[in-house]
Amino acid sequence: MMVDNSSRRFYKILTAAVFVLLGTIIASAQQRYTASVVQKIDAAVKGRSESIAGYTVTEHYTVYRNKDEMHPVAEMTVNTSYQKNKGKSYIIVAQSGSEIIQNLVLSAILENEKNLNLPSVREGAWITSANYIMNLNSARTQQLNGRDCLALSLTPRRKTPYLIEGTLWVDSKDGSIVQVQGTTPKSYLFLTGRTQVIRQYADVNGLSQATHFRAVSNSFLLGQTIVTIDYLNYQVHLSHPM
Repeated sequence: MMVDNSSRRFYKILTAAVFVLLGTIIASAQQRYTASVVQKIDAAVKGRSESIAGYTVTEHYTVYRNKDEMHPVAEMTVNTSYQKNKGKSYIIVAQSGSEIIQNLVLSAILENEKNLNLPSVREGAWITSANYIMNLNSARTQQLNGRDCLALSLTPRRKTPYLIEGTLWVDSKDGSIVQVQGTTPKSYLFLTGRTQVIRQYADVNGLSQATHFRAVSNSFLLGQTIVTIDYLNYQVHLSHPM
């Protein structure tokens, strides 16, 4: 059977329309799925904040210079106390190495973390849709720290040292944070330069808590500086039983 030109044009138009419709359906489904994941993240972050009345943790800070991660130039161990209605306070229990690095870097980090956790400030640093544009990288899960995770891109809604541009990994089941990695849009730790950071989290008493932090920064004064923080011996005080 012969097919005339008008019929061919009709079939081409019909085929194109079908592909456009399928693309629209797929894009809409992806948007709905991304929205549902973001809702889980928001709920997990809010739930964590509402559940924690306070906690104590031992934080060990280590500073390396010039790509030498075998010989720290300074170290500090602090006992940290967090209270929801007050923020963070620190007691330094041990420190060693360069006093200049202790004063310029480690003391600055402690002061920064204290400011970040003030009740009037900390919500603006949460990893939520109020502070970030989040887009799902893939609907497929990937294994990270023994957990099935989804990866999302993070774009800060404003420029601040407390927000990170990069990638967020969350537990695919409940949206709790597993890892965040990226770059701060403004200098976070030192006098100049953007800072590359990675923070890892683990389940502590059913809540997502930071366990390891690493920051790499370059400045005119200090050159390349690497800071790591290990968080040990959490004691979490809940607002209400979980």
